[in-house]
Amino acid sequence: MRRILLFLSFLFFLYASWTVIDKLAAKTENQSVFDTITSEIDKVSKSEELTTIKTKLTDGIDYITTLLQSFEEKAPENSIIDQKEIEKPELHVPSEQSFSIHNIELGESKQSVETKLGAAKRSSLNEYGTNWFTYHENYHNFMMVAYDSQDQVVGLYTNQNLISSLKGIKRGTPKQDALNLLGEPMTRIQKGFVYYEFQQDRDYDVFHIDNTYVTLFYDKHENNTVTSIQIVSEALEQNRTDFYTNSSEQLKVGFEYQLFDLTNASRVNHGLSILTWDDHVKETARKHSLDMADNDYFSHTNLKGLSPFDRMLEDEVFFTSAGENLAYGQFSSIFAHEGLMNSMGHRENILKKEYTYLGVGVAFNAESHPYYTENFYTK
Repeated sequence: MRRILLFLSFLFFLYASWTVIDKLAAKTENQSVFDTITSEIDKVSKSEELTTIKTKLTDGIDYITTLLQSFEEKAPENSIIDQKEIEKPELHVPSEQSFSIHNIELGESKQSVETKLGAAKRSSLNEYGTNWFTYHENYHNFMMVAYDSQDQVVGLYTNQNLISSLKGIKRGTPKQDALNLLGEPMTRIQKGFVYYEFQQDRDYDVFHIDNTYVTLFYDKHENNTVTSIQIVSEALEQNRTDFYTNSSEQLKVGFEYQLFDLTNASRVNHGLSILTWDDHVKETARKHSLDMADNDYFSHTNLKGLSPFDRMLEDEVFFTSAGENLAYGQFSSIFAHEGLMNSMGHRENILKKEYTYLGVGVAFNAESHPYYTENFYTK
């Protein structure tokens, strides 16, 4: 505040000395502004009534120089805006359910959640027909919560160290230990009269526990340990009559923002700066997802032979480095993100230190199967 007041004072004296500033227009372009101001001050230094202006202008120049140097020192490229130490929550064993996230369990009220965590950062439609509400502190202590029509918690997710359970499972628990504690996972799920089989080479397991469906995701690049968890109520899962939710504009936008948030939460896990959402490159990503969905192909090179870099430049997205991730067939952004993190090339894009911007574009084919495109870049 003190610096702001000083700067405003400096501007006032600049205005008061307009005859001095007006002379700057006659100076050559090769002369710096600071040199010009100093020169003009010297010319009028004999005038007693301008002595105060000279002093204030000189002080203002010194202050601006110091301020700019301070910005250069304190704002390195790719820095995280909020550098304060984020307090890690003390996790407690859940009292009602087998699992809790950030000490939140299914059945709690939205009011109780937001008393503990504050207001949600974002709300977006998910595949269950409800919304994911995201809670975090600059993507630290990141979690997503779904509520039913009575504002009761019916869904939870996190990919950070916020997991607590009666069985002792947490982020970093080896897959085999989790299986020993929870028993055999589900191989299929019934919806109506149809059984849906889980893929064999999956990097996750689903368990039916306490009238909930618990999905543990594993990171094969971190010794096949638990990396994240999704918990949904039985009622919420059964309310989804198909693996693939009918497409809509709201669901497209929801999937896009969810994939963006998940990416930033993963970057924070690895000590990296968060990415900035970019609407411009989002449109490039959307067009590629739609092209793949409409024309039934899946490739970084489109049917015109254009690479991701060609498409970005065609849309006047200018970059010094860039990358693209694609996903298809996963029925939510959570599953898409977890799959990308288990694919080394895609993982490297998500965790590339140099990237500063990200746009996500989603489109659906005729069967409501989503195509995901992530475009990363640095200016």
